[in-house]
Amino acid sequence: MTSATEKLVSLVDAKDRFDHSPADLLPTQIEALEERFAERRDRIKLLGHRAREAGITEVRSREDMVALLFPHTAYKSYPESFLIEERWDRLGKWLGTVSPYPISPIETADIGDIDEWIGRLAAAGHYVSCSSGTTGKSAMLPATEKDMAWSRIDTVNVFSWGSGVEPAADRRIMGLAPTASVPKNEVIAEAQLAAFGDPARERFRLPIPPITVGSLTRMVVLRKKIADGTARPEELADFERTSLERQEGLDKAMISGAEALIEYRHEKLYISGMWNSLYQLAKLVRDMGFSAKDFHPDNCIYVGGGLKRAQLPPDYQEFVHQTFNIPANRDFQNYSMQELNSGMPKCQAGERYHVPPWIVPFVLDESGDTLLPHETGEIEGRAAFFDLSLDGRWGGVITGDKISLDFSPCACGCKGASIRDNIARYADIKGDDKIGCAGTVDAYVRGLS
Repeated sequence: MTSATEKLVSLVDAKDRFDHSPADLLPTQIEALEERFAERRDRIKLLGHRAREAGITEVRSREDMVALLFPHTAYKSYPESFLIEERWDRLGKWLGTVSPYPISPIETADIGDIDEWIGRLAAAGHYVSCSSGTTGKSAMLPATEKDMAWSRIDTVNVFSWGSGVEPAADRRIMGLAPTASVPKNEVIAEAQLAAFGDPARERFRLPIPPITVGSLTRMVVLRKKIADGTARPEELADFERTSLERQEGLDKAMISGAEALIEYRHEKLYISGMWNSLYQLAKLVRDMGFSAKDFHPDNCIYVGGGLKRAQLPPDYQEFVHQTFNIPANRDFQNYSMQELNSGMPKCQAGERYHVPPWIVPFVLDESGDTLLPHETGEIEGRAAFFDLSLDGRWGGVITGDKISLDFSPCACGCKGASIRDNIARYADIKGDDKIGCAGTVDAYVRGLS
């Protein structure tokens, strides 16, 4: 007998996956949430704690699930001392509090940095992806090979749906942004290359080293030392020298990227990057005397990662599109995050991000404690999601995002739930962001690790 969860995730290849109304989906989604809760409550320590604390024994409604959602900060709840003191054994024990699968002890005595620790875990079937950590500690998110396999399928499907580009392997892939070298990002890049990249045309990458978790962690550790006054003069000097070298390397790489775009301008291009880097490249290309009239008329673009607090002019998107001759129907944008396993692509007609059937959306109050009324029409508040495709960790997360979720049909014709293109971070709106349950979750996880 097919379970409710299987019914929903099996729609990943369905052409009409965004055309199921929220009302029609809800009974199956609630049944799937209960299936997942019953399966995982005794396997994920933090989930069991949340359930006991809230007195939840089964999930019969969206309201029941709210108390079982993890704040996104739960994946940053490890003590910083584990990183500073390179206590990989303790960090592994902490990881076990948020994983449904036992994290078997691994040899850590000869591990030199966190990149080696992550590599050794991957060899044991535990794939740890991390957020950028640009404003603090990196979130560490356990995943399995099943999650990697899902990402390979989902990333191709959402890009094709959102951009109208068929996976015909006929484009030169232009990777035009530094990206974090984590398992999920690498799997997505490989899948996109296989589906859309012409095997006769070498993929272009900015000639800079990948951003590793270790390099991000060293930055976080040094920031902590500077804050508490323990950073040594030689550490500060080394940091300043490294920062200068990286900036010089990035500046040179951007020129190489602009030159490559000009060199391949007559080919059908698949351009990927973040808005900040793409805008800088567009300016360089314009300065070199080239614009839309010089580029292939069927280029496409994959933008991810948001602005990352970059300060760009109001017309930055149009400037990029007009520079590289990106048709309106070839512009792909996706709403997702490392905490989820699936993407929510933006449609062309309604310019809304579409929620797939296996992601259950919640809109909470600002504190993240209370579900706002979910009936029909549009509702605004803190975004939370349950991703039923996730295997390597609990699928429910309370985000730091403020969204407008609409249960009405979209202008593009799809009947599924969608999110308006006005997503904002509470940290940017308020200057700080506090989720009500984060403190108790943090205290519990620290007590176990």
